Amino acid sequence: MSSDSQGVRKAEVRLKWDPSRWNEPPHHLDIIATTYSTDALHGRPVYVVHFDSRSPDGTINMSRHSQTGQGFGYVEVMTLELDRLASSFARVVVGVAIHQNSGPKTFGELSNAGILVVDGYKELLKYDFAHVSGSTALTVAEFTRNASGTWEFHEMLRGFDSDPEVFTTEMGCAPQP
Repeated sequence: MSSDSQGVRKAEVRLKWDPSRWNEPPHHLDIIATTYSTDALHGRPVYVVHFDSRSPDGTINMSRHSQTGQGFGYVEVMTLELDRLASSFARVVVGVAIHQNSGPKTFGELSNAGILVVDGYKELLKYDFAHVSGSTALTVAEFTRNASGTWEFHEMLRGFDSDPEVFTTEMGCAPQP
């Protein structure tokens, strides 16, 4: 959790992975964010943000997107301006999913993959997908608004075996015992 008394105001999620070999279909990953209302923290998302969308109010958007992993460093970036989200939102969950268009692909089949979550210059999470190598999607972060209105960061590393569309409906559900 963020120890800053002001909480997390603006977070950035960065994703990297190496391109596939020249004779293989491209690896296509996406950062996905789902938002939840104060009335349904673990219910259906109010809206979903991913590569071809942004939040209706512009507070969550993709500033960089890759369909192949080509480029230097982090090739996909999502910005979350949490301090600008309406008070009706109390939770945002961020995850990563691998497109399964060219057949099943897991995180273990990727090289040099990783995700970084930052709040300004402060690193909140850096992860390499090692513990979810058999998964096709995972949640990485949860941002929750506390009673005083401050946004807090929580690490939320949980693997899933689903495609991006199904993942958007599962990622914010409460974990099953």
